[in-house]
Amino acid sequence: MKRPQQWHQWALIGLGVGVAVLLLVLPLVLIFTRALSGGWELLAANLSEGFMQHALGLTLLVAVLTVPVNMIFGIALAWCVTQYQFRGRRLLTTLIDIPFATSPVVAGMCYLVVYGMEGLLGQWLSARDIQIIFAWPGIVLVTIFITSPYVARILIPLMQTHGNDEEHVALTLGANGWQIFWRVTLPKIKWALLNGVVTTNARAVGEFGSVAVVSGTIMNQTLTLPLLVEQLNNDYKVAAAFTAAALLACMALLSLLLKSVMEWRQEKLEALAVSA
Repeated sequence: MKRPQQWHQWALIGLGVGVAVLLLVLPLVLIFTRALSGGWELLAANLSEGFMQHALGLTLLVAVLTVPVNMIFGIALAWCVTQYQFRGRRLLTTLIDIPFATSPVVAGMCYLVVYGMEGLLGQWLSARDIQIIFAWPGIVLVTIFITSPYVARILIPLMQTHGNDEEHVALTLGANGWQIFWRVTLPKIKWALLNGVVTTNARAVGEFGSVAVVSGTIMNQTLTLPLLVEQLNNDYKVAAAFTAAALLACMALLSLLLKSVMEWRQEKLEALAVSA
């Protein structure tokens, strides 16, 4: 990688930095500025509100339940696609991208049809006093659907690049499937796996469209932080809305920091391996 030498190269870099600041940095600065515009006392008062704490707790609950499920799903899917040749393998890799191609609102509507009171499954669940739609289980289900491809899509190219020769050697030496994964595959993919987990968490925390459809936006019951931002803004509670937005921004920045650290660590390890 070489340093820019000519003026147009520096101009292109400056343009890129300027656009990044205008589109990415400035909105974050404005969010924190508006959240602090009423002073620290108003900020503390907004943070101590019951609806704010409930929305934060629900958002974290959804992330805590979503991330492990999609981590296991992504690992299993990537393992099947990269370790075995079977009929329908190409179709399976295509189906992984359905949440990418589907609008979150459409995904929410699908779950509403399946688990709502008008659907057969929804009626069966209601008869047994089990509520999915307009409750936290529905929020978790649609969030799992929306975030399901991230871990798999990060692991599959990496595992294909590494190949499975080492796994085959371990198999011939008598290792079982769990031993092969834990001692051979996992060390090769651990940083990419953590990257996928962080990305999944960031997406789960910020999901809006599908959650808005299945949650019913009930205050102190089904409002996550993204939904709370819209609700407070519609009620002209601007300071509280920007406080909730600042919480989301902090969670996003933390995820970005973790992702950057892991990418830097992975690049450093790869550089050391090449030099060795």
